[in-house]
Amino acid sequence: MVSMSIFNQFEQNIRKILQDSVFKNKTLSNLQKVTAEPPRDSSHGDIATNAAMVLAKEAGMSPRQLAEELVGELKKIDGVSEVSIAGPGFINLRLVASFWQRHLKEIFDAGTGYGRGVVAEGEKVNVEYVSANPTGPMHVGHCRGAVVGDALANLLAFAGYNVTKEYVINDAGVQIDVLANSVYFRYREAMGEDVGPVPEGLYPGDYLKPVGKNLADKYNGELAEFEEPARMEILRNTAIDAMMEMIKQDLALLNIHHDVFFSERTLHEKQNGSSAIDRMLTEMRERGFVFDGHLPPPKGEVPEDWEDREQTLFRATEVGDDMDRPLVKSDGSYTYFAADVAYFKDKFERGFKRMVYVLGADHSGYVKRLKAVAKAVAGDEAELDVLLTQLVKLYRDGEQVRMSKRAGDFITLRDVVDEVGKDAVRFMMLFRKPEAPLDFDFAKVTEQSKDNPVFYVQYAHARICSVFRQAGEEIPSLDPSDQNLGNADLSLLVDSGEIGLIRKAAEFPRIIEQAARSDEPHRLVFYLYELASELHSHWSRGNKDSELRFINHKNAELTLARLVLLRSLASILKSGLDVVGVDAPEEMR
Repeated sequence: MVSMSIFNQFEQNIRKILQDSVFKNKTLSNLQKVTAEPPRDSSHGDIATNAAMVLAKEAGMSPRQLAEELVGELKKIDGVSEVSIAGPGFINLRLVASFWQRHLKEIFDAGTGYGRGVVAEGEKVNVEYVSANPTGPMHVGHCRGAVVGDALANLLAFAGYNVTKEYVINDAGVQIDVLANSVYFRYREAMGEDVGPVPEGLYPGDYLKPVGKNLADKYNGELAEFEEPARMEILRNTAIDAMMEMIKQDLALLNIHHDVFFSERTLHEKQNGSSAIDRMLTEMRERGFVFDGHLPPPKGEVPEDWEDREQTLFRATEVGDDMDRPLVKSDGSYTYFAADVAYFKDKFERGFKRMVYVLGADHSGYVKRLKAVAKAVAGDEAELDVLLTQLVKLYRDGEQVRMSKRAGDFITLRDVVDEVGKDAVRFMMLFRKPEAPLDFDFAKVTEQSKDNPVFYVQYAHARICSVFRQAGEEIPSLDPSDQNLGNADLSLLVDSGEIGLIRKAAEFPRIIEQAARSDEPHRLVFYLYELASELHSHWSRGNKDSELRFINHKNAELTLARLVLLRSLASILKSGLDVVGVDAPEEMR
């Protein structure tokens, strides 16, 4: 059974009151639009609902009038102490302290399971991310999509989905032949030939030298004597295997491990006389989505090599795309788009009803065509989401770090992780919405201050752990075991700062739900920063007023209650950081 956040529970209670008491079982077309959420300003209350604004028209009255009618009924909800109306008809509910104290016990009992499974019950989801061409090591340009995709997959799994993390090996394109020829150049170099500089058009990076050396050790001079088709096959396979091993090692530095590595070549390979693309074309032609026709000339100046010819097309305009898409090139080979269709069909046939593609911003033109593919192949039976991640700019000493992949002079993912660590990279890649450009400052992400978000959040967890160590030292008779904490008197937690921390903790399942439904893992990172900020602020209050400190030498029972609060906050911080892929340290050095 999918668990619910307190906000879901209040939504259900409010909707039931509206249906049963106010509208007397009248059919309400907008009832599902009624929400319960934290108010933007916590001074207004604990729960805000738009019920009067959403249903006023159906009620035949103004939102303010409907709100006034609702006040009395909403006061009957268990835990509500006060109901007030703001502006034209927003309704704010304030809850009694005992509500938050009871809920803290639920959070504590759930531990790191709090908020888990709030959306789904094992539905299969495929998240495909990174999928860089296997032509070299991962560079910083791949980093953001890798982190966003991995965090999203973790988030969906935490929310209750059965997630498969997938990487498509683009091993069927022209770039693989370029890679093979680049490796052959390094092989000849390793054999002692005077090969000169790397020819224009080949990959120039030194990372291919070990591959060439290994081929020289294995084949000596024999490889040069092979017929070209056989030699190219060896070069392709050797190069792809070497590059994918390098890519996997690079991703492992960020603790990224895919479940499936899908080879694009398998879509082209013949089995019993036909390939997956062949079979896709036959099926989609029978369904009317593949036809033979002509495309209009490109808009603007027509290229000299453009020819008006009959070709095999995908009827994409029927399912939301701007134009029909070619499936077969003039030389008879398949287009990349044909492979895209066959690949989506393969995923759908593997049982995935929800699929997420994480792509770079330069793929924005692919969104419509991919959604058209999903509609054509699966109708309404599958959902496809495309996340686009913007570029990352690196800064050192206030200056942007320039790089050029074409010249073989680029900053690798390994370079960045080695310098600042996995945690800083993963957290900061999520500390902006993926569609917004991100500036990554090497100095900023390593300083120990509030301005460094990853430090600030990790420090919150470490601070909590330090309190437990201190409690045992300062009050030797205190038993801070989970069993003893489970019997603590939480009614002693009445300070506004303590209640505020419980209130913020209670938002965690809602954040998980919203982030998972909208494919927005950055929401979780923002929330963790806010939770850490509230903890640090309350800590500062204790520095000024000893009565508010978590360890109260004069009151062991109050200390136990406060340790329950801290243990609960630590569990949420740990769960959230685990989803993000960042460590939750017990000490900060």
